[in-house]
Amino acid sequence: MYPISLHLAERAVLVVGGGPVAQRRLLGLLEAGAKVTVVALNATDIIQALAHEERVVFVQRAFLASDVAGMALVFACTNDLATNRAVRAAAHAAQIFCNDAAEHEQGDFVVPAIHRVGPLTFTVETQGSSPSFAKRLRAELEQHFGQAYGRAGEALAQIRELVKATIPLERRAAVMERLAAHSVAELAAMHLGDLENAVEAAYQAELHDEGSLGTFRPQARVCATRASALALTQTRQVSARLALEGVASTLLTVTSTGDRVTDRPLTEIGTSVFTSELEHALRERRADYAVHSCKDLPSTLPSDCTIAAITQRVDARDMFCSEVYPTFADLPAGARIGTSSPRRRAQLLALRPDVVCVDLRGNIDTRLRLLREGHADAIVLAAAGLERLGLRARYMSAFTLEECIPAVGQGALAIETRTDDPAWVAVLQQALSDPATHLAVLAERAFLAEVKGGCHLPVGAHARYETDGRLQLEAIILAADGSAQVRDTRSVVLSGEHVAACAQAERLGRTLARALLDNGGQALLVASQPAELPPLHGKRILLGRTQDRRSRIALALQEIGAEVLEIGEGERDDHDLDAAPIDAILFPSSGSVAVIAARTSALFHASAGTVVVAMGPASAEAATAAGFPPHTVSPKPDIATFVQTVTTTLLGQAR
Repeated sequence: MYPISLHLAERAVLVVGGGPVAQRRLLGLLEAGAKVTVVALNATDIIQALAHEERVVFVQRAFLASDVAGMALVFACTNDLATNRAVRAAAHAAQIFCNDAAEHEQGDFVVPAIHRVGPLTFTVETQGSSPSFAKRLRAELEQHFGQAYGRAGEALAQIRELVKATIPLERRAAVMERLAAHSVAELAAMHLGDLENAVEAAYQAELHDEGSLGTFRPQARVCATRASALALTQTRQVSARLALEGVASTLLTVTSTGDRVTDRPLTEIGTSVFTSELEHALRERRADYAVHSCKDLPSTLPSDCTIAAITQRVDARDMFCSEVYPTFADLPAGARIGTSSPRRRAQLLALRPDVVCVDLRGNIDTRLRLLREGHADAIVLAAAGLERLGLRARYMSAFTLEECIPAVGQGALAIETRTDDPAWVAVLQQALSDPATHLAVLAERAFLAEVKGGCHLPVGAHARYETDGRLQLEAIILAADGSAQVRDTRSVVLSGEHVAACAQAERLGRTLARALLDNGGQALLVASQPAELPPLHGKRILLGRTQDRRSRIALALQEIGAEVLEIGEGERDDHDLDAAPIDAILFPSSGSVAVIAARTSALFHASAGTVVVAMGPASAEAATAAGFPPHTVSPKPDIATFVQTVTTTLLGQAR
């Protein structure tokens, strides 16, 4: 035997059989991300329920040798030896590894007992000789290696990425050895800021032990940053520039409201959703400066904070991304485009009224993953973020500035600090600021302040500093649906003196804003304020799922205003179920019943107003047996019908 771990994400796997063994194999393969075809004359309720998932195909008939074609692995799980042998023979003829659940020694591999906790996987293998003993050992592993080990493993995975990004190659192994020697409890308790500090401390200790550091004690400034991959990448670029000027930095990671609340559109959360927590860190003197994507900053700052520097702008354009369609023009009528920006939504609809814009929140890598999973036909992202992270979709094409005017400050970074330290402001400005970009962004931000807009309104502005000393500003105000717009361009030849040039840039922005407002922009902004609330606004819905990713049902319900609390099998439950009444409990499959039942029975029985909705007869039967008799059963086992049934039930209850 030679143990290995296979990466099965998106790989095709065949399971022949429909009993309990096949069910266990199916659940394990789905957890690993495989696409599974089940062939059987009959199948358990859970297998039949899972057949509605997009990664499961259930073929109800006898096995055919041609079923193995194109498969990465084959599992023979029937209770008929002749059928299992036929499956094995077909797999071997196609040179595909096969697992035989009945005759282990005749197959190519066996499936061990598995205990997963975080990124760690423990396996117990007895070569099929004693399954009961393997189960006992797995239970003992579960008792000893609990959630703390999983969190410690996750911490070390993050530490490894930090070490790769910040520590010289020749010292990485030694630094990792020091960090891995921390106790499991210490590692499990570390947050991202603690990890940054631990990496720095281990590196300094390594240098000290080699006599390289002597008595030197670096005095670092503290930089506040969001914890997303893009924010950390941008912050490290800025701190590296400061390091060249002799200023060392340590990072303080802060979770913003925009990062924490991802299940509602930005327009429903408030203003300054990505910046206010970082400004609190500055104001409380926990940090000395903060790095922002300039487009995230509101048009006005608190009086005790200032923008000390604007970095050189990279590509300011918006980028069309798709896994299917090469360009925006290639999208069919009715195509779904994911964006959370009212500005992008309005300009996209102005170009193509026949497409549908859907709200899609999350970091860049999250939105690209949702695109790959089919939650939208295309998405639009800032070209600058994709460039800084080195990420891409299968098809990408940039909108021209004429097609889609960018957000104010898009493509540039803003370094914010307190106003009470002018010497530090001067250091940041000298080390980081790009004069041409600074003047352009001043004009854009003055425009935004004059129209009293922000990321919640369909407004765009972009300035360019030309080589002849001319600053040109183009701006747009649109109706929310793109049906109307006002747009214009102004320019000014700037003075050679910096203070005077800054004043001219800001005056340019205000002048253009007033011109657009007077030319119909004011009416468009008033009409673009959020309309009536979506139909399920304020409804809290509990949803069990058996897969390891966000449910498409949850996303569909969130689009119409619901707050969806998802509970996954084997996941830690971080939802505060007592914070407010649960309006509905949903069972999209039989497998979801067990997930919900173990955690919510007391809550359900105490909440007379909670409705229960099942997707089909098998789910309804399982829910009834578990003490959750459904009020309504969806007439068809598809997501659209199920969501419509849930909506109708809740609205009918409200009436």
